[in-house]
Amino acid sequence: MISGGTTITPSRTLNVVPMKRLLWWLLAGTRGGHNRGRIIRMLHERPYNNNQLAEALGLDYKTVQHHLRVLEKNKIIVSSGERYGKMYFLSDVMEDNYPLFEEIWSRIEVCE
Repeated sequence: MISGGTTITPSRTLNVVPMKRLLWWLLAGTRGGHNRGRIIRMLHERPYNNNQLAEALGLDYKTVQHHLRVLEKNKIIVSSGERYGKMYFLSDVMEDNYPLFEEIWSRIEVCE
């Protein structure tokens, strides 16, 4: 979601430029971007639920829940299941664009 309530909705055939803008905004242009990047990296390895992510990242459950909502709203991740059993996965679009994420993430980490 871009400021002003606009959501960028990626599709599998999304041009790389809008996805690049979306990732830059989610990771570097907003507060909490570092934690969102860490979540994306973990979900690239395997699916997790909210509690597992919170424990692995050393973050509060509600903090992780907020970041998962932001990522899901922007079609970076998808979920399956209900309540505490809900598992999160990278979306097909994010999987297809994971090299772009890695490029952006490496540039952000160098700056920190």
